[in-house]
Amino acid sequence: MDLFEVETAFRDVVILQTVLEEVKNRSLPLYHRLVNLTNNEDKRFYVFFNDFRLETYVVRDQGETINDRNDRAVRKATKWYAEHLQREVRARKSARCPSVVMVSDDRENLSKAKNDGIDAMNLRDYVSGLENANHLLDMFSAGRGQQGMRTGKTEFFYPEYYTLPKMLTGVRAGTAHQGIFNVSPYNYLEGSVRVPAFDRPLLILGRENSNRAVSGDIVVVEVLPRSQWKPPSSKILEEEVVNKNDNPDVEDGEAVVTEQERRALQEEVKKTHGKSAEGRAQPTARVVGVIRRNWRQYVGHVDKDSIKSSTKQSRAQQTVFLVPMDKRIPKIRVRTRQAGELLGKRVLVTIDSWDRESRYPVGHFVRSLGELESKGAETEALLLEFDVQYRPFPKTVLDCLPAEGHDWGVPASMDDPGWKNRRDLRDLLVCSIDPLGCVDIDDALHAEQLPNGNFEVGVHIADVSHFVKPNNAMDKEASMRGTTVYLVDKRIDMLPMLLGTDLCSLKPYVERYAFSAIWEITPDVDIVSSNFTKSVIRSREAFSYEQAQLRIDDKSQQDKLTIGMRMLLMLSKKLRQKRMDAGALNLASPEVRVQTESETSDPVDVKTKQLLDTNSLVEEFMLLANISVATKNYEAFPQTALLRRHAAPPKTNFEELANQLKVKRGMELRTDSSRALADSLDTCVDPSEPFFNTLVRILATRCMMSAEYFCSGTQAYPEFRHYGLASEIYTHFTSPIRRYADLEAHRQLAAAIGYEQLDASLHSKAKLEAVCKNINVRHRNAQMAGRASVEYYVGQALKGRVVEEDGFVMKVFSNAFVAFVPRFGIEGLIRLRDLGTPEPEGVYDPETYVLSVTGSREVKVELFQKVRVRISDVAEESTGKRKVRLELL
Repeated sequence: MDLFEVETAFRDVVILQTVLEEVKNRSLPLYHRLVNLTNNEDKRFYVFFNDFRLETYVVRDQGETINDRNDRAVRKATKWYAEHLQREVRARKSARCPSVVMVSDDRENLSKAKNDGIDAMNLRDYVSGLENANHLLDMFSAGRGQQGMRTGKTEFFYPEYYTLPKMLTGVRAGTAHQGIFNVSPYNYLEGSVRVPAFDRPLLILGRENSNRAVSGDIVVVEVLPRSQWKPPSSKILEEEVVNKNDNPDVEDGEAVVTEQERRALQEEVKKTHGKSAEGRAQPTARVVGVIRRNWRQYVGHVDKDSIKSSTKQSRAQQTVFLVPMDKRIPKIRVRTRQAGELLGKRVLVTIDSWDRESRYPVGHFVRSLGELESKGAETEALLLEFDVQYRPFPKTVLDCLPAEGHDWGVPASMDDPGWKNRRDLRDLLVCSIDPLGCVDIDDALHAEQLPNGNFEVGVHIADVSHFVKPNNAMDKEASMRGTTVYLVDKRIDMLPMLLGTDLCSLKPYVERYAFSAIWEITPDVDIVSSNFTKSVIRSREAFSYEQAQLRIDDKSQQDKLTIGMRMLLMLSKKLRQKRMDAGALNLASPEVRVQTESETSDPVDVKTKQLLDTNSLVEEFMLLANISVATKNYEAFPQTALLRRHAAPPKTNFEELANQLKVKRGMELRTDSSRALADSLDTCVDPSEPFFNTLVRILATRCMMSAEYFCSGTQAYPEFRHYGLASEIYTHFTSPIRRYADLEAHRQLAAAIGYEQLDASLHSKAKLEAVCKNINVRHRNAQMAGRASVEYYVGQALKGRVVEEDGFVMKVFSNAFVAFVPRFGIEGLIRLRDLGTPEPEGVYDPETYVLSVTGSREVKVELFQKVRVRISDVAEESTGKRKVRLELL
């Protein structure tokens, strides 16, 4: 499929119906990629419905296998089409007839085709005759009819996987457990799997026990005897350091665990003995099989040490290591004819197989993204790494947009169908408050005092569901993308720009369709009534948070719009207090803003984000709208309301942090409820260090579960609860331009208030579950892509600079510690080997979280300690990324 998708090759391809259906049965992702090719006008891929045409239809013979019948159908269709073209060419007296070639890797099918006089070739032979064949041949899956990586031996490095029936029987009996395999970002030889039967994750230590599982795979594990249980590693282990200079060509004589790895693991085992470790030992397990691979395309760079120096300019095929950007993914062996050209480039590869006789997974080259550290290559790399759909919108999607384009407007006549069942709210003093430079304005607000002393407050949300109808091409694309992704220098939209930044966007001074939630609220912020309606509004102003704050604070401004904003601020503070009293959490994340040069988007500085009262103002009313809509939609659709939940974290998640605070500061972290946690977080204060409380909140956030979208019929009502917001029910409604979940909530709310019929897809629990599953993944990926973009730009902003800043020790290992620098919102690893040459000795006391360093430099590092660090930049050899480097001063 990677080959077929190359822009420079494979045009004029006929996909037979027989083949398309077989691909659909084998792999839905590949089927969707194939269908997308048929929608790409430049590639000219066509589907021919051979089973629906008399001349090409084939009846299955008695005793004939389905596979043989399908092969015969392919041959018959190819032969008929070749003869059909010849007849047409003769009839039109054209000069030459295009040749029709059947491409198949089935030897028997090829042999029969040749006997029938059909031009037929295997894929490798066909590609060898194309232009740029060297590049294209690198893209062959390593498992395609040739085991190029094998060296003739049958020595096995890994245990054989259990059969699927044996795995499923074990899981049912409770002797085996199923879960997602995760690799520690600090130790590539330590994995973990969370399973319901154990409070703590099961640890998977070493290559043999992880048995070819790759981070993200769904695996089945067996628990090891209690005598082999161990505490989590206290040592940083990095593959590029432990296994430097591995030879990608040689497997002979290698053990699955190298000598260096065995030494590193033995040092860890020694530490597990002794009284202090007994209480911290966790159950360990080994992987006995993989239920589903989570393999995808990986971005990385070619390890220069794996290229034979004598053949850097050669076109001979050689085996090299691809080092993935994601340190949790093992090195991948790739055969290539263009090793010299790929050095110093960001490269995309796919894993094809990982057999028992290969120490590393085997894959193939897909394409080069460009030079390491170039903005284009690094941005595309992180979009691919987090599976962000960033290709331009196809024509089928753009065809769904209003024909008037930017000239579209709300109809002047209220008799127009667009006004049907809409309230005219154009006289309300509505405004929007957003980050500086925001153009996709989802929400606007208004407030006014009623004669009875109460307040009318309205939240007005862009009416995206008016423009995006269920199941059309634009809806399907938005559903697949799931969310808009915000990077430092660009935005990858969920919807085409015409909608997102113009027709749906609640821009000032123009009329726009909206979906409005309007409440009557008492001065004590009790809700008297709620009302939902489709509407037309005209925003009076689009403020940034800073502009809105200045306007509210300026006493000379006494116009009605500003007075309404002050009402909103006053009510928002009371709403916030009410939430906090109910146990809502005030958590923290290290957020910074990268300032870029306007012309080039090059980073020039990094600023910590300042939160103003107006940030909180908007947040409180968005939360109120989301909770109100969730309640309404659930009442109307108790089985299929699309909601958002945040599960209470297991107590074990907080054990380590609670112990750290108790040991280091004598503080108690209570976690029996969100209210208890919120209250105890408020007490974690160091009078001499204001940042300490924020640091604790950052660490507490990392102990939390992730919030997730779900379909109401799949959970019991108590499980709906949003732990972080202390709300019984919640959904997302307020950002339909940038989140698909909100668009679905709009459709459900429109049906709940009788505005329109609900589409069948929103009545189906199975379809909604599939939507939720996808948008949960997309939401997480968008967050990670955004963070990776900030990290890249912070590295670029610091390029060539050396600055000294305060940092705080967040985590301590036996050979390193992690320091967090609030000024830049970054954390970095400082290893013992960074403290001096030769590497000083370190003694780590896990009871007190203290690392004592002796030798060339004597220093004591302990958890939560304030340290002074020097920050510079370095191109990290292992990932090829420019990273921030921290040195202890």
